Amino acid sequence: MKDERTTPKYGIPEAIDLPDRMWPSQTVTASPVWCSVDLRDGNQALPDPMDPDQKLEYFELLCRIGFKHIEIAFPSASEADFRFTRRLVEEDRIPDDVYIMGLTQCRPHLIDRTFEAFRGLKRGIVHAYIAASELHRQHVFGMDRAKTLEKAVEAARQIRARAEAMPEADIRFQFSPEEFTDTDLEFTLDLCTQVYEAWGKATPEKPLILNLPATVERRPPNHYADMIEWFAKNFPHRESVSISVHSHNDQGMAVAATELTLLAGADRVEGTLFGHGERTGNVDLVTVANNLYARGIETGLDFSDIRGVADVVERLTGMPVYYRQPYAGEYVFTAFSGSHQDAINKGVHRLGEAPDKFGMRWKVPYLHIDPEDLGRKFERLIRINSQSGKGGIAWVLEQDYDIEVPQDLRSELREIVQAYSDRMGREVASSEVYDLFRSEFLEPEGPYELVGYWPRPDREDPGYIHGEVRIKVHGEEKAGEADGNGPVSAFVNAVRPFCSIGFSVDDYHEQAVGKGADATAMAFVPLKLDDGRIVYGAGSDSNIDQAAVRAIVAGLNRLEGS
Repeated sequence: MKDERTTPKYGIPEAIDLPDRMWPSQTVTASPVWCSVDLRDGNQALPDPMDPDQKLEYFELLCRIGFKHIEIAFPSASEADFRFTRRLVEEDRIPDDVYIMGLTQCRPHLIDRTFEAFRGLKRGIVHAYIAASELHRQHVFGMDRAKTLEKAVEAARQIRARAEAMPEADIRFQFSPEEFTDTDLEFTLDLCTQVYEAWGKATPEKPLILNLPATVERRPPNHYADMIEWFAKNFPHRESVSISVHSHNDQGMAVAATELTLLAGADRVEGTLFGHGERTGNVDLVTVANNLYARGIETGLDFSDIRGVADVVERLTGMPVYYRQPYAGEYVFTAFSGSHQDAINKGVHRLGEAPDKFGMRWKVPYLHIDPEDLGRKFERLIRINSQSGKGGIAWVLEQDYDIEVPQDLRSELREIVQAYSDRMGREVASSEVYDLFRSEFLEPEGPYELVGYWPRPDREDPGYIHGEVRIKVHGEEKAGEADGNGPVSAFVNAVRPFCSIGFSVDDYHEQAVGKGADATAMAFVPLKLDDGRIVYGAGSDSNIDQAAVRAIVAGLNRLEGS
């Protein structure tokens, strides 16, 4: 017996002897078969498992997403699971292209009970599992290898006999050697080969499903891939089996492990939505599927309303989807950093160049997938706090209010928003950004209030504009008129006598806000002061000239109202 004082508590897992491994040089080009185990593996790990009506709603959600294999229960383990299985069958709730799967141990009375639950079923999968690792066989169940082989083979024969007694149904068989990644590979190969032969019904068209699980994540992902490739190379009937993987996330690498096993030859993936399951959970199928989708692989799963999916899962399970959960979390397509915001803004505006430059329609800084493909909207793409940059703040105004802030005004606007965020000590909402813009640039407080402005062509020289203005200064209404080479210059000349600061207007920015009959004009006017400073004002009106003069008044108020 080894000395406990000198024996290490943990050890490095022994590597797999596979010198000719091929998976590192492979590329995944097609989607695996997806199997959801939410209603069984996922449900059993909830603090408050779902009731039958909740499970039915969840099942219907999985069907809408596009899952064709759905493990729905352990029918022989509880009366509730048995009744739920019967309900799906008797109420004809199962779509014609969906196989429901029932879990059972390799014990005769449990197998019989599973088939009782399947009575009248059109298509289904009986999933039998047995403890295969030395740890489980000897320490938990007290079985040697011979007894394990005997029980598994007897179960396969019984399942075959029961399936043949239901000729009207398409009954498939799935076998799992529990904790495959902690089991001797040669023994696993022998076990699965004998089960295959006892089943005796596998064909390339109706393969036996061999589910090879990482029941507990004890190894690095590359070991799992090595084991899958070794098994696939050595199994004598590879063309008539579907190799399935089932990863858990104990070391936080379930997604990586799953993707590497696909490189190694896995045909099928079991997991749950958002990684529900025992301990740290099963592999998150939302992440794996959307990773493949983002590489141009059609997955057959519809996550075009991913927040809608998340809302249903949260409501039924009582488990929140984490803010930074890949693809579905509230913040995953959000940039707070100023440099990130600016890069995203520029990248989105240059998307039209992506096909020629990158050979794909989507290539944007910091966004590997188009959020709109998942039903995520751009209005929450960039969020504002004290770390946000001028590009992000301008993006929010453009996306939410159709206001394109001129480049040379963005730095000043950023300082205003950042100061506000610092004072509040929190994120700034889009509506607050607009309110800050409105109160500072559109409607700043000050001594000037425009009553009206009436420009018209000059009677003597139509090339000039004659403008009449009525404006309140500190509450006192004043009237003026002047000529100019355009409506804006005529206004400047008319109001200049009422101003205590000398200024001029050389140019201004104009744009349409909105579309169609409801569109308005927005003008940004820089006032150039006699001392060289430049102060911006903004104005909005249905008429662009009126918008420009309102912007001038706003600029004057910013000057003299502060």
